[in-house]
Parts: sequence; C-alpha cells; structure tokens
Amino acid sequence: MTNTSARPPVVVIAPDSFKGSLTAEEVASAIGGGIQAAIPGAQIRLRPIADGGEGTLDALMHAGGERLAISCRNAAGQFVDAPVGILKDGSAVIESAAIVGLTDAAGTSVPVEQRSTLGVGDAMLKLLDRGARHFLVGLGGSSTNDGGAGLLAALGVKFFDAAGETVPPRPADLHKVARVDASGVDARIRDARIVAMSDVDNPLCGEVGATAIFGPQKGVTPEQVAQLDRSLGHFAEVLEQAMGRSASGQPGAGAAGGLGYALLMLGAEFRSGAETVADHIGLDDALAGADWLITGEGRSDAQTLHGKAPFIASQRARRVGVPTTLLSGGIDRKSLDELQGSFSGCFSIVFGPGSLQDAIAGAPELLRASAEQIARLWQTAAAAGK
Repeated sequence: MTNTSARPPVVVIAPDSFKGSLTAEEVASAIGGGIQAAIPGAQIRLRPIADGGEGTLDALMHAGGERLAISCRNAAGQFVDAPVGILKDGSAVIESAAIVGLTDAAGTSVPVEQRSTLGVGDAMLKLLDRGARHFLVGLGGSSTNDGGAGLLAALGVKFFDAAGETVPPRPADLHKVARVDASGVDARIRDARIVAMSDVDNPLCGEVGATAIFGPQKGVTPEQVAQLDRSLGHFAEVLEQAMGRSASGQPGAGAAGGLGYALLMLGAEFRSGAETVADHIGLDDALAGADWLITGEGRSDAQTLHGKAPFIASQRARRVGVPTTLLSGGIDRKSLDELQGSFSGCFSIVFGPGSLQDAIAGAPELLRASAEQIARLWQTAAAAGK
C-alpha cells in the first residue's frame, strides 16, 4: 500500500450501476461522499463504468459529449423517444437496453415472439444522418430474440416468404423467410465502423445459443425454445446466402437475442463492453498515481469475474499496483473465495436483515455509510504501515 503521509490519498471510484436503484454516476457520488466523510482531504476521481448493458450510455457520457433524444420504435413497435449520445471524438453511442430493454414495460407488453429490434436500426439511421460513422453499440439488457432482423429491416434489408409477400422481422415469422433482398442496405453502413459491446460469446443457435441461454429471462417458455431456435437457424441460412457471408457460429452472435449476429453480418467487431467503456472514460489515466480503487455493482457473484465491469476495473488497477475494494449491494457468500482473488476485500452495503425494497430505497445512504467505514479501516491500515 502506498504511504500516504506526504499527501492526501488519491481514490478512484469506478462502480457499475445498481440496476433498479441507482445509476453508476449516483453510486460513484455516494461512495465518494462516504470517503470524504472519513478522509476529508482525499482526492476523489469519479469514473462510473458499465459493461455494455444498462447504464453504458450514462457511463460514456460522464466523460463528455452530446446526449440526444431520438424517436425510434421500442420492442413492441411503438415510437418512443430514446436516449443516444455523441462522444467528443464523434463516436455515436447506442444502448440497446434504452431502446428495446427488458425493463421497458411498454416494449415488453407483447410476447417475446412479437418483439423486434427495429428501433435499434432507427437509431442507427438517424445517427448516420447526423454524420456518425463510428458506432458503439451496447448489447446487454435487451428483451428481443429476433436475430437482429428488425435492425436489418430498418437499415433496408427486405424479407419475403415463398409467395413473395413481405415477412415482418419478428421471431414468430422468421420461419417464413424464403428470400432476402439485401441490395437496399443503407450505403453509409459500408463506410461505418461498428463496435458491438458485450461480454457474451455465445453463437446464434444451439444449446448455448441466444434462445436456449437468454430466451427464458425474456419470456421464452420451455416449449418455445426449440421452435424459436430453429426459426433463427433458418433465418440465418437464408440471410447468409443472400449476403454472401457467415456469422451465426461466431462468438457473440447470440448476444442480445441475436442482435449481435446482425451486427456481425454488417461487419461489426466485438469488444468487451467494460474494456471499451474503460478506455473511453480514461480509467487508466485516473489510476495513474492513485492509492486505491473502489468498484462495485448491484450484486456480485462468480459471474462478476467473467468480464463484468468491476472485474475489468480491478484488472486495470492491478496492472499498476493499485489495490481494489469491491463494494456492492449484495455479495454471494458462496463466491467469496473466487472474488477475493481479484479484490482486496469484498463488502455489501447491507448492514442487517431487511427487504430488497428498503435496500433499494436506502441505497445512497447505505453506500455512503459503508464507504465511510471502509475508508476509516483503510486509513487506519495506511497509518499503521507508515
């Protein structure tokens, strides 16, 4: 641990959001308040982070840029105003969860087999109109399972059945697709660079594909899995023949119900969402000369170590010798041994038994109080090490 006797400690705070409770920026601010209560002279560097899912746009915009509200279709096909962003370097940010998200009551008011990613394509078109040619597309938290057919349709791809009738780009109808006309794809897409942000490496179809693994959390019933999976496979076969490329078996094709597949078919590159966000928010610069990193999320378990934002933050801190503390809403006790290999202490903000509703409502104060107590412990350890 760095000797802090000559100067106040530099503390980097880089949490993910507490989903359903606080944004990553609100979490970071609350933790910062607790640290300053215990160590008034501490230099706080706030770097809220995300991994490609809910909160990715907020985390990226924290570093600066222009936030926009654009009209696009939600998962149910209703036009809504959804947030997107333009970063200082001109990169356009689309957060799928903000357009076709699982927490959108209106978008999920129809069954999963009727939902579509048309709105993500709407957003991309409108950003193209504004001159964007570099896209960062967050894929986490979607409610759709359409193989990205909606995105492709919005960008100009047409789907037809055996009788030549137009086929709607939704899971319930993909088995009808007999011909694809990709000649109308917006020409500007060919000049665009698309980065798909996700920590998912699943293929489009099969036992570890989009429908089998992620479908149930979106409303796919056990009886529907095989049927919808076959429909996606059929859709991909016809699409790939028309477009002259193959992507259904590539890692990440199964992300966001196959939205990842459609982006791959458009030439996208896949990157870890947390790594991409960390680069854009300047996490490495913030860690330079720092004494301590605090990160966290709503709930931490073994999955945290598979590319989630707190893990990526801790790995970057480790490279420069900065110790990392994990402060999350909840910690899975069975995962503690694994988590402790990446974090110098894992803490929950909950002080005792209580309801989830109370924890969500009191999250800001719980975070401040927990951060203050951890900071007091850290300060005592630092003093003992002088």
